[in-house]
Amino acid sequence: MTFAHDTELALASAAALVNTDPGTGSGEDTLGTPEQLVAFLDGLGWSGRRAGDEAELDAVRSLRPRLRAMCRLEEVELVRAVNEVLLDSGALPQLVDHDDIGWHIHAVPQDAPLDTRMLVEAAMAFIDVIRSEEIDRLKFCAADDCENVVVDLSRNRSKRFCEGGCGNRENVRAYRDRQRES
Repeated sequence: MTFAHDTELALASAAALVNTDPGTGSGEDTLGTPEQLVAFLDGLGWSGRRAGDEAELDAVRSLRPRLRAMCRLEEVELVRAVNEVLLDSGALPQLVDHDDIGWHIHAVPQDAPLDTRMLVEAAMAFIDVIRSEEIDRLKFCAADDCENVVVDLSRNRSKRFCEGGCGNRENVRAYRDRQRES
């Protein structure tokens, strides 16, 4: 494990959220309804308060460009962006233990708005990435037609493709190219 469990979950959640944006990979917005947001959150194990309405959905969807931009930043700029998030949200990190997860950090209360919690969780994960000098683990999909975020938690830093099936598609394309050549 490269990072603590909660950091890996927060990084995966941030990438998954960014990758729901229709302009990046599949062309389909997979967060189009409050029900899809609930399924998304349940799939990632998000706890805490949820309004379950259109306003919350819009607030969460509005995080996508900001998180995508943060994934592109170099160290010094990422530090500034993380500090801005933490300052603006009034983050006060505390150790908590709930839902049989074990001790982990929350920087805002569980009853804070969902979009605030999601943004702060991502910022806290970025702190670990920066402190561990592992920014290169934040990547973008290597497929020519995809701009999804990839969090490379592999031991040898070899992950190149997103979770959207691009790796398989690229392998098939390479196979067909080899078949044509022979």
